[in-house]
Amino acid sequence: MNPITISAVTTHIVKLFEGDDLLRDVWLLGEVSNWKKAASGHIYFSLKDAGANLSSVMWKGNAFRHTWLPREGDQVMAHGYVGVYPERGSYQFYADEIRPAGRGQLYTQFEALKEKLLAEGLFDEERKRPIPAVPRRLGVVTSPGAAALRDVLRVLSQRWPLVEVILFPTLVQGNDAPGQIVSALGAAKRFGNGGSLFDGDPLDTILLVRGGGSIEDLWAFNDEAVARAVAASDVPVIAGVGHETDFTIVDFVADLRAPTPSAAAAAAVPDRLELVEQFRAVRSGLIQRADEEMAWRRERLDGLRSRLQRTSPQRQVDLARQRLADTEERLQRQMAQRLAVLKERLAFGQVRLESLNPAAVLGRGYSIVQDANGAVVTGPEGAGAGDLLHVSGADGTYPVRRE
Repeated sequence: MNPITISAVTTHIVKLFEGDDLLRDVWLLGEVSNWKKAASGHIYFSLKDAGANLSSVMWKGNAFRHTWLPREGDQVMAHGYVGVYPERGSYQFYADEIRPAGRGQLYTQFEALKEKLLAEGLFDEERKRPIPAVPRRLGVVTSPGAAALRDVLRVLSQRWPLVEVILFPTLVQGNDAPGQIVSALGAAKRFGNGGSLFDGDPLDTILLVRGGGSIEDLWAFNDEAVARAVAASDVPVIAGVGHETDFTIVDFVADLRAPTPSAAAAAAVPDRLELVEQFRAVRSGLIQRADEEMAWRRERLDGLRSRLQRTSPQRQVDLARQRLADTEERLQRQMAQRLAVLKERLAFGQVRLESLNPAAVLGRGYSIVQDANGAVVTGPEGAGAGDLLHVSGADGTYPVRRE
């Protein structure tokens, strides 16, 4: 007989487990029992079915990655490997991922309702209402203690602090959540329309928001009654449910789908910083346009003033006076020239006349002989013997008788 040690047997069993491909990477289906979360963060539980029970553990790091963890009695699908715990001489299941066993059934229900509401036209873009660009009052339908509400309020205060926010509290998870969400949407719809106890103007937009989670956590937003309440709302609804990759029925029915609660808040209001920049750009453009307009009008005014000056009565009088002065000066100049010419002609005529003056001839010793009738006698044949003649000389006229 050659006995071996317990450690050697255990080591052999470990090798057998580690060498089995099925046990190293396996999905198990079973019911959760003895669920216990230790102070260290590790989770200890059992998986069982009608015929067996398997001790299981999930380490803290793997547990921390889960947004959903089961409770006692839940049916789950768990992924991990089966290994040996030598100190106890037992084998156990080491889980790294746990999903609800009913996930496939939930997806089937989701797709069925989606097809139904799509056929009714609840997803049609034509029936969806535009989101007001600058709302004065928003309604927020969510849980009062949810991080989604804090995210929404933070974004609204940063982007558009002028908006008034009205909270319509409701559960956003669990069996009672759908009914409460429908009631909250109804209260938001009636707000300010005379159908509620609230005074003031009605809401401009409703934000239906919730943070991320598993499909079970978000299932209230896949409820048919909730979807129809969103579609029936007179106020535009922005849905911000889950994370960017999460889609619910409400996302398809809402007037606008936002990937997160923060994005829903950003879509509901303008960004004041962007508006300030836009206003500055518009102001700069208006100032430039005004300067260009003023410059054009000044130029036009100068042109009109110049035209007015050219066509004004005073201008016409001044021009006529100038023309009259120019004409007067020209006439005076022409008259002076004319007088000068006439004076020259007169002097020339005087010279010629002087040269032809009989008195001048007489002064040189010549005489003029005239008969009794005054006719000039130019020769002896012009007078007979005994005729009385008149002789004119330089010193006067005296009578003579021809012999």
